[in-house]
Amino acid sequence: MAVYEYTAKDAGGNKFTGICNDIDSVSMLRNELAKMGDTLLKVKRRKSEKVTHVRIPQDEVVTFAYKFAGMCSSGLPISRCLETLEEQAENRSFGQVLSDIRQSVARGSNLKNAFAKHRNIFSDFFIGMIEAGESGGKLSESFEMIANYLDKQAELKRKLKAAFAYPIIVSIMCFIVVSCLVIFVVPVFSKLYRQMRVPLPGPTQVLVTLSILFREWWWVFPLVIAAILLFSKEFSRNAFLQAKWDSFKLNMPMFAKLYRMIVASHFIRAFAMLASTGVSLIKALEVAGLVVRNSKIREVSYQLQQSITAGNPVASSFKKCAVFPPMIVQLAASGEEAGRLSEMLNKGADMLDRDANRTIKALIVKIEPVMTVIMGLIVGCVLLGVYLPMFDYMAHLE
Repeated sequence: MAVYEYTAKDAGGNKFTGICNDIDSVSMLRNELAKMGDTLLKVKRRKSEKVTHVRIPQDEVVTFAYKFAGMCSSGLPISRCLETLEEQAENRSFGQVLSDIRQSVARGSNLKNAFAKHRNIFSDFFIGMIEAGESGGKLSESFEMIANYLDKQAELKRKLKAAFAYPIIVSIMCFIVVSCLVIFVVPVFSKLYRQMRVPLPGPTQVLVTLSILFREWWWVFPLVIAAILLFSKEFSRNAFLQAKWDSFKLNMPMFAKLYRMIVASHFIRAFAMLASTGVSLIKALEVAGLVVRNSKIREVSYQLQQSITAGNPVASSFKKCAVFPPMIVQLAASGEEAGRLSEMLNKGADMLDRDANRTIKALIVKIEPVMTVIMGLIVGCVLLGVYLPMFDYMAHLE
């Protein structure tokens, strides 16, 4: 189906614009607008643009969720909320997405199905919370929870990026320095050593070989990078390899503890929020397993579903899964006894987030000096390889 950008006016004579991507023809678009009491004024077909495949920053989605929750709680109709937020959207692509959602709702679709058309933007958790809010009459509360959940995720990502910025910058600078030495400095000394007829020691010979590779075979590197990107794409599509990678992330050296905290926090928070809106425990576990995006966690989610279906309490079911720390099991047990399972699990997720932050800081304290020493050793080895023949030559002169 083609994408149509149109201008229309409502019964009051007010003009508005929109995007529609599920209509076969202009006449069908005109008829659909007429059913809502609107009149089509102008339409343009866009063959190349598809609003279902655009990428929207997470911050845009979080802001939208907060605004939508506030407007819904004030009693505004859903269509009016969507229309207002569509007009206010600074990101044009996101405005088109909201326009498509608004039109789907106007044609009789429920909100969950309207958002589900854009799963590349709105996650399974997002859509599951909307479904729970619609069925339970708690739509504004659901959007508030969605915004809080996405905000916490975004905050954790920002902290991870900020924490690992230094090691990444040091690595890049080390690569640039070594590349400049190999490309520009080593050839000069190599020419000098040939004129001096000095035998090259092993480290210097390695540098000369690297210099030749960088200068004469530079075109191989883009091919290697392209091959790596292609392999990564195929790797992500291979279920077996992806499962192995997901398993490795849960057991990788140094970072396994941090990764387990993060995935456990995401899983527990998603499960608790879904359960608090009235979603069944089984459905909440299913969606939470999809949110984490790790095949091993999805297996854990399935095991939990099986255990709870068999009549076991949530706490004892969690206890069987090594990915959840004892603290979460204890909080789940207390929550079940007091009838406050969601509240206690949310507190557990907050505690895991704080533990993750402390672990990140501890890792950085260890990584920063190690990276500095490694960079110094690499540059030192390069310089040693450059000047080592000179020392041999001076020794022969004596």
